[in-house]
Formats: sequence, C-alpha cells, structure tokens
Amino acid sequence: MKGYYEGKAAVITGGASGIGLALGELLLSLGAKAVVLADVNAVKLQAQSERLSQAYPGKVLGVETDVTSQDGVKELIARAAAFGGGRLDLLFNNAGIGALKSFEKTTDEDWKLAFDVNFYGALYGIRAALPIMRAQGGGHIANTASGIVFVPMPEQTMYSATKSALMGLGSSLRYELWDDNIRVSTIIPGTVITAIWDGVKPPAEAITPAQAAAGILAGVARNEKIVIVTEQDRQGAQNAYAPERQEGIDAYMVNIARKRKKGIMNEY
Repeated sequence: MKGYYEGKAAVITGGASGIGLALGELLLSLGAKAVVLADVNAVKLQAQSERLSQAYPGKVLGVETDVTSQDGVKELIARAAAFGGGRLDLLFNNAGIGALKSFEKTTDEDWKLAFDVNFYGALYGIRAALPIMRAQGGGHIANTASGIVFVPMPEQTMYSATKSALMGLGSSLRYELWDDNIRVSTIIPGTVITAIWDGVKPPAEAITPAQAAAGILAGVARNEKIVIVTEQDRQGAQNAYAPERQEGIDAYMVNIARKRKKGIMNEY
C-alpha cells in the first residue's frame, strides 16, 4: 500500500474519531505528505490533530466542518488543497450518522438530516474536489457506505436509504470519471466499533477502526469499485438478492424486525 499513498495529500470527513481517524493515522504512517481531518466536533478534532501533529510535524491539519453546509465543504476542500501544496489526491467522504429509528417514528426533518449528512455531504465534497483533481491529472474519491446496502435492516430505513443512494452515486460516477483518471470507490467497512452505535451494543464480530482502515486502504490502493472489508459483508453482497435465498432471508429479517419492535436492538 505504501507505494500508492506515499507523498499524497488527503482529506477525510468524520476524521476526529472512528474510521476517519484511523484512516488518517494509517495514511500518515504510509508516508502521506498531508492529511486534513475534518469534523463537526471541534474539541475532538483539535485533540486528535494536535496528537498526530506531534508524531507527524507539518503533515496534519484539522478543519472544523459541518458537511451539511455546501459552503463549508467548499472551504474545506480549498484549504485541504492549499495544505497539500496545491494538490488533493485523496478524498474520503466518511462522515455519517446512524439514523436508527422505526420508520413510523421518523419525521421529514429526520430524513432531511440523514440525507444531508450521509449523502449530500459526500456530494458537496465531490463537486468541490473534481475541478482540482481534473486540473492535476487525477485523484481518488472514496465514499463510506455500509453493508446495509446489501441487507437493509428493519428500524434503519433512513440509514439504508442514504447509504444505498451513496453507493449508487459512486458506482455510476466511477465510469463517468474513468477517462479523467479520477478513481471512485465505495467503501463497505464492516461492522465497526464506533460512536455510531450510540449506546447499542455492537455484535461480537465487530472490528476495530484500525482493522477497518487497513482493509479500506488496501482495497482503495487496488482501485476496487466496492471495497468490502469483512467476509460477512462479502457474503451479504453475494446472497442478499439471490432469488433462491429469499425465503430464508425473509424469515431471518422478519425475526430481527420482531425483536427490534420489542426493543432488542442488538440482534443481527
């Protein structure tokens, strides 16, 4: 992987914790020349940026960013390119919210926020980064989706819809930008132990952010269209829409739905 990331400039949204922070730290260890961490949590962002700056002087910049603001994302991308000496080689659209709620309890405002963070935040980043990447002769955009695009879970309609839209955007855009030497990958990071669980106990097979980051960067370096980190998600991708498996999948998912309606949210 080092050969792909050495000397490159990257920006990561949702970079103050979880997968985003792990990506930033691993990129720096692989020789990235500039890593910009963006996050809405200013306190965490400052603490982690300062910590990494001590280990990698002059290579880390923290930029407080609300990805629901298009102007804010434009400013982030401009600052990232300036910090990278005029280059922006890698854009990781990683910011996201879990949006765990029964459909009937959701409001239009809930749906708007979910799409603003999980989908439009990435869209704004892509729009702002494309002119820079075209001018420099290429780049790589990686959007963090979820295994839920293969297995949409009950009580997670907003998360399922927003992440599925993000995967559709990236998969289509990959071919529009192919001849511009701008690569586009969709990341399926696995079930990762992050703050997105918001008090719900993650399943036993959940992996750490560092494990997710290692799998993500390996797949991005290989220019994979869909970077699937875990075997569980790989099986989900292969089986989710196989006609011969639908009866079993329906039974499995209905059982989960019934448990979640009773408040048992850590069943998978």
